[in-house]
Amino acid sequence: MFTVKTNISSFQTFGEFAKAFAISDNDLVITQSFLYEPFMKHLNLPCSFIMQEKYGNGEPSDEMINNILQDVKKISFNRIIGIGGGTVIDISKLFVIKNLTNVTDAFEHKIPIVKEKQLVIVPTTCGTGSEVTNISIAEIKSKHTKMGLADNAILADDAVLIPELLNGLPFKFYAYSAIDALIHAIESYLSPKADAFTQLFSENAIATILTVFKGIAENGENYRFNHFEEMLTASTFAGIAFGNAGVGAVHALSYPLGARYHVPHGEANYQFLTEVLKIYLDKNPYGSIRELNKILIKNLEANRDTCIANPRILYHKLDELLGKLVPKKQLHLYGMKPTEIAEFTNSVLQSQQRLLANNYAHINKEDIKRTYQLLY
Repeated sequence: MFTVKTNISSFQTFGEFAKAFAISDNDLVITQSFLYEPFMKHLNLPCSFIMQEKYGNGEPSDEMINNILQDVKKISFNRIIGIGGGTVIDISKLFVIKNLTNVTDAFEHKIPIVKEKQLVIVPTTCGTGSEVTNISIAEIKSKHTKMGLADNAILADDAVLIPELLNGLPFKFYAYSAIDALIHAIESYLSPKADAFTQLFSENAIATILTVFKGIAENGENYRFNHFEEMLTASTFAGIAFGNAGVGAVHALSYPLGARYHVPHGEANYQFLTEVLKIYLDKNPYGSIRELNKILIKNLEANRDTCIANPRILYHKLDELLGKLVPKKQLHLYGMKPTEIAEFTNSVLQSQQRLLANNYAHINKEDIKRTYQLLY
């Protein structure tokens, strides 16, 4: 019913972590310069470093990862330490795989997925939850979509939460990553694979994230600085929940947009959240979505009677709160064309069945097409 195979540790500073984990010349650290300079450089660590941004910007692609892989092969190491956001984490997971020469082969399961190295993940956003999941996501450019590799071989041995590392995260990236964690919690709560164990983590994550979001809406962006530890924990809770129960249509519909127009993962997911909830509500209003709505009512401080009678008001209220952090955009503002509505619909159906299998209620081709049309 429930597993957590990753050890989870917490330190207030990166220096405390480096000492406790005895970082040595047998370690390869994959990170980014804006994290290395303030938090790692002065420690003069004996490990090897790779700066991800030297190989390209944005989210991971097969091209970017294969370019990094060529340099990784030149380094002798026993342990990989990934320190960064979703891009660094997804890349780091892949480099534990034995005999990896082309990452597309791994995503298409053309090679055995066998773990060869130890893996430590240190998230520097409060959103992916990827530090405790067995999933890596990348854009496969030849297929014009994102693909996921889900295998226990790429699970981190250790996840380490360090609030200090969030200090340099610009507010927009903080907000989108935290919204992504909220979506992980909501989708995993509704998943047909959810149970009492996973929903305990989902509900706690939802409550924490919405509480902090309300604080930011009332007090401004700087409110977040005193609540990094809670948000890191909530993100990991959401990761534990969706690592066991999975996510569904919100993620599935976001992937073509993210791949085609390089929209960051959390931002792309945000566009689809409440529209997918409305579809679920229309198709099955009497299942676990009723309990989710009660959680949202409580944590959004919404009028219970009004929102029980018409939950769409509740989803509007959720959109209002998230919109106070970052505005939701119409899809055409990203560059999406009307002709791509049908193309994206087909891409979801062809490439995202792994996610669609986790839907709370069945979503068909017309539902997907209509959602793109409504949000266009």
